[in-house]
Amino acid sequence: MPGKHQHFQEPEVGCCGKYFLFGFNIVFWVLGALFLAIGLWAWGEKGVLSNISALTDLGGLDPVWLFVVVGGVMSVLGFAGCIGALRENTFLLKFFSVFLGLIFFLELATGILAFVFKDWIRDQLNLFINNNVKAYRDDIDLQNLIDFAQEYWSCCGARGPNDWNLNIYFNCTDLNPSRERCGVPFSCCVRDPAQAGFLNGGRSRLAIAATHSSVWERGTWGQEDVLNTQCGYDVRLKLELEQQGFIHTKGCVGQFEKWLQDNLIVVAGVFMGIALLQIFGICLAQNLVSDIKAVKANWSKWNDDFENHWLTPTISEVLSTAGPQQNSLTGAPGPAPPSRHVFFGLGGLYPEPTFKNW
Repeated sequence: MPGKHQHFQEPEVGCCGKYFLFGFNIVFWVLGALFLAIGLWAWGEKGVLSNISALTDLGGLDPVWLFVVVGGVMSVLGFAGCIGALRENTFLLKFFSVFLGLIFFLELATGILAFVFKDWIRDQLNLFINNNVKAYRDDIDLQNLIDFAQEYWSCCGARGPNDWNLNIYFNCTDLNPSRERCGVPFSCCVRDPAQAGFLNGGRSRLAIAATHSSVWERGTWGQEDVLNTQCGYDVRLKLELEQQGFIHTKGCVGQFEKWLQDNLIVVAGVFMGIALLQIFGICLAQNLVSDIKAVKANWSKWNDDFENHWLTPTISEVLSTAGPQQNSLTGAPGPAPPSRHVFFGLGGLYPEPTFKNW
């Protein structure tokens, strides 16, 4: 409007989105570095770092891989998002978005394939668990992971207790000299206090070291529960109905599927939350990239206008530079052609303008 100044809002980088992305990623960067350090420390304790070939010697899964892979991915993503947001680096921000988007689509594809090819996934899971059963005694971390899974899901083996025939320490062959022959790990045992037997209405309980009845035994006079690691010895020599009183006879694959069905809402909610968090991070990074590009484009346009202003002076600018002089024809004062002036622009040195240039 005439008589009033018009204000135009120039593009700028949003501080809220920038520093929120920075703070969000610095947490992931620190956690990823911590996981990675724990994994490398575990490998160092097991001598893997001094003998890299040991990674291929283990027939099953080394749980340390989970810390190393997850820690490495979190560290890379956290670094790219954190430094990219802080320094307004579009390359790192684009890398962060693409990498996070790739992880999101891999998760989505895995979920779809798991839903469509249920039987194939079940067979692969059985094969994976059986491979780890074979290597149960080869790695203490793997052993602890299998024990945790069997205790948490109240299961034994992939399909059942007989899967432990795949392990050289637990198989039932006559040539097996192990004391654990025809047995199962203690994590397969039923944790039922009623099977240990109470004396005088439960006032005391015998602590039996080699009992097969329970994985946990309470000492007399109210002592703490102690772990009975021998509760699974020779248990597979019994009939299947008798085994049910001592160990879990259901396989871990079936129990895991049942657990998923019982906790479907919780599991779906967790995965949905992770997916939304990833999408939010991608959108935030892309929005920041757009702001940075807009600011750069505005600066580039202003710089070009500034250069053009100095490189192509107008007639009025030329005349004002020359100043008032006396006209040689009429003798009256007035503008005259500029003398030998040199113009300095951003691009360098420019010669004097002439009447022909006017």
